[in-house]
Amino acid sequence: MQTGKISQRIKTYMDKRGMDMAGLAEQTGLTVPFLETMLTRDVYPPLGPLMKIARALGVRLGTFLDDQGQADPFIVRHSTRAAEFSVSGVSGKSPALNFYALGTGKMDRHMEPFFVEILPESAEEKTLSSHEGEEFIVVTQGQIEVIYGKETHILGPGDSIYYNSIVPHYVSCHGDEKAAIHAVIYIPE
Repeated sequence: MQTGKISQRIKTYMDKRGMDMAGLAEQTGLTVPFLETMLTRDVYPPLGPLMKIARALGVRLGTFLDDQGQADPFIVRHSTRAAEFSVSGVSGKSPALNFYALGTGKMDRHMEPFFVEILPESAEEKTLSSHEGEEFIVVTQGQIEVIYGKETHILGPGDSIYYNSIVPHYVSCHGDEKAAIHAVIYIPE
């Protein structure tokens, strides 16, 4: 899916709810300039702000990612997996995170599973975010730094972390080598 499709789906749900940028900003706690940048350019924030937008619009995060439904069991083959969207680093430079949605198409899901490539650029600007729910991460390659509240943790291949995402947090690459994780995000309805 192209990143423009996510922007278009957000705009569609804003229209359905009669919500303008100011209303969305008020409901999410995000600024109007931040939302305008996100929706008019191919620049996407960490998942926290996307989840706040989904909550404000009364939809699941997956609503922005889904193209079509598929029956159980839902399988994503490595050879067909494609990046759904990228999160830019400082000042909209090259991507810092590449998200590969692993649940897109499973319409009745309650979790959002992702494979995420975390590039060294992710460590340039560490802006913590929070949202309702829980996150579970397993490192598959490289090292990551997880800032969770006032704590900082460095994790390597095979390490995992499970936390309540209402606590401000940020996940970034640790070191000069790309890292990769599997992440599962649960957002209560």
